[in-house]
Amino acid sequence: MLRSVAVNAEPSSPMQKVWKPELYKIQLEAPTPKLLHRTRPLPTNNTNAEPHCYGPEYHGVMGHIKAEQLLSNKQDGTYLLRRSPNAIDYFTLSVRFNKRTKHFKIYYQRGKGHYLLEQSKHYDTIHDLVADGLVNFYMQLHAAPIILQINQQTRNCYQQSPYMTLNRRKLRALSHELGKSIVAAKGNCEVEPNANADINSIIKNANITQSNEILTAVKDNINDAGDTILPLVYEKAHTFKVHNFKGLNWCEFCANFLWGFTAQGMKCEACGFMAHFKCAELVPAKCVPDMKRIRGVFGTDLTTVVQLYQSSVPFVVRRCVEEVEARGMLQEGIYRVSGFADEIDALKLGLDRDGEKTDMSEGAYGNVNVIAGTLKLYLRLLPVPLITFQAYPSFMQAARSTSVAEQIRNMTEAAKRLPPAHYNCLKFMAEHLKKVASHYAANKMNEHNLATVFAPTLIATPQHMTNLTEEIFMLSTLITNCGEIFV
Repeated sequence: MLRSVAVNAEPSSPMQKVWKPELYKIQLEAPTPKLLHRTRPLPTNNTNAEPHCYGPEYHGVMGHIKAEQLLSNKQDGTYLLRRSPNAIDYFTLSVRFNKRTKHFKIYYQRGKGHYLLEQSKHYDTIHDLVADGLVNFYMQLHAAPIILQINQQTRNCYQQSPYMTLNRRKLRALSHELGKSIVAAKGNCEVEPNANADINSIIKNANITQSNEILTAVKDNINDAGDTILPLVYEKAHTFKVHNFKGLNWCEFCANFLWGFTAQGMKCEACGFMAHFKCAELVPAKCVPDMKRIRGVFGTDLTTVVQLYQSSVPFVVRRCVEEVEARGMLQEGIYRVSGFADEIDALKLGLDRDGEKTDMSEGAYGNVNVIAGTLKLYLRLLPVPLITFQAYPSFMQAARSTSVAEQIRNMTEAAKRLPPAHYNCLKFMAEHLKKVASHYAANKMNEHNLATVFAPTLIATPQHMTNLTEEIFMLSTLITNCGEIFV
């Protein structure tokens, strides 16, 4: 007899059972595939010839009436494959379920396997396809009330989810660190447990825009020395992908079994969160990335990187900027002159593999343009540009303002639309580029020249766009006035 898996829930957690096994029990009762073997050889004509992708389940050209006669009085799950008389590019699967025969058009493509045209699932064998179909038929017939209840759940279930139960300590620690970083952003790193800090003001100035629930949590985190369970104080969307689960797995949102034979649900590539297809739509954007799931930092979401390394700016950006400011400020054409591509690739590989331990000294990379090129490459490979798709229109509109004062005011508001990781990194880069521009007499790179180099890298511009005049002007204005824009 299967029992629910349980954990020692913490006193403040209403979650006692991690896994509700009702759906699993129902799936165990589903019929299994039973191949109806062909009893006589197929005719030798081309129409009836056995396709290379099928075996003894194929019965040649056969109408649905004949198929139903063969399957009548057979056990649920019995199936055969045939070619309908008028079929051209498909075969027909006939399967017995609930004392009735169902017929489906089946397609096959080398490299993709067997599939139904209206579904995205692909199967290695017809047996797998039938097994998955029988489970889903049975669940729809016998588990409909439970599935309906799952689909009607709200986001509030997240706080009582297995994910929160099993990761509560980790989430509390992250919330505590992020709460302290918010205070540090205000320049007040040491806060006593009962200090009367203006947390709302701190969060506003640190560009943390969250719900009242999150604001309350941050206040409790800073002002309460107790062991409060806290939600995260940042937002990062999960990167859900359809996943084939092996063995018994459950949804970490609703605690119900992930039913099905294959492609049972979704899994986050960054943190491993597992969920039903419908539950994945309800999971809030609070992904806690797991280091072992992230392959390198180049091409990885900016929010993920800063969360993994618990920093306000990605270490790649910080290390490259430090090297450029140490030995490249007087280099003519810095950021405009390209470094050697093979050395940039080598440095990229090293940063992905060794992280902050990577040797970027002058002894390892004597040409500072390699460092500058690596920084541009990192920013160019971000899946979401530093100036995000959502914030881009606001920045462009701000640049069109009639006066400098209005441009600064509107760009300040536009910057607040950025996620915290993007805001901090853009501020860091703008301040760095302004320092570079201050050495224009030696390096020949003023704000406009630097904006020309970085506009295609930092801004979410369409690939076909070649005229970036407005974008360059906007970025040049941002660099020039970064001290006033990023308060």
